[in-house]
Amino acid sequence: MIKVRTPLILVVTILILGLSLIKGIPNTNLTKLQCNGVQYFKDDPFAISLAYVLAELVSTTPSCHGYDFDNISPYPNAFAYGHAACNNNTTSSLTEQDCKTCLASAKHNLLTSCDARIGGRVLLVDCTMRYEQYPFDD
Repeated sequence: MIKVRTPLILVVTILILGLSLIKGIPNTNLTKLQCNGVQYFKDDPFAISLAYVLAELVSTTPSCHGYDFDNISPYPNAFAYGHAACNNNTTSSLTEQDCKTCLASAKHNLLTSCDARIGGRVLLVDCTMRYEQYPFDD
């Protein structure tokens, strides 16, 4: 009897510990991608503004209430405007790290697909990110 209980207790303990360590991972599957048709040059001041805005969106949004953040670059010679949000509902229950991971994927999608464009928008299953050279309401 002890031989049967010991493995059973061991299996149950391992299962409980394993389940407590499992974390959800954000769903970064692409839902929609749009790029503004207007391009900028690599040495354009907008490139610096855009880099600033996208970095801020990834780093700040996860710590904002509701995982929702709008931003504008501090460089007046070529403003860049941005918005990012992560799903904040009970069904997805993303952590701050999950949100950051999703937004990093969104940023990568924008930079590779909308390279040198003055605007872009990406919707992933668990997050969204947008930037433009002009103010917008999202």
